[in-house]
Amino acid sequence: MIPRLIIRPAAVEDLEELAVWLGNESPAAAGRFLENCRKEFDRLAEMPHLGRLRQFTNPRAAGIRSWAITGFPNHLIFYRPVDNGAEILHVLHGARDIDAIFERNA
Repeated sequence: MIPRLIIRPAAVEDLEELAVWLGNESPAAAGRFLENCRKEFDRLAEMPHLGRLRQFTNPRAAGIRSWAITGFPNHLIFYRPVDNGAEILHVLHGARDIDAIFERNA
């Protein structure tokens, strides 16, 4: 069975912002970042329980997990396992106030 991958609009916006930010320093790094994200998304769709289960006080954020992007360890994918795959919610730099982001919207 083919793994299911859902990429939410917020995650697409995150990817665009991060790629622009990285691209200002190095267009090649931005390309590697996007390529590595896609590989990690596919890996998480195949094995959705790989990441670390996160704890947020917002009950709508229950079940969210995080996974570092290969080659970009300070950047994290936040996702939820779904039937036969993964739902990508956000891609964020680890220095962001992640708790506040998931308190507002999960």
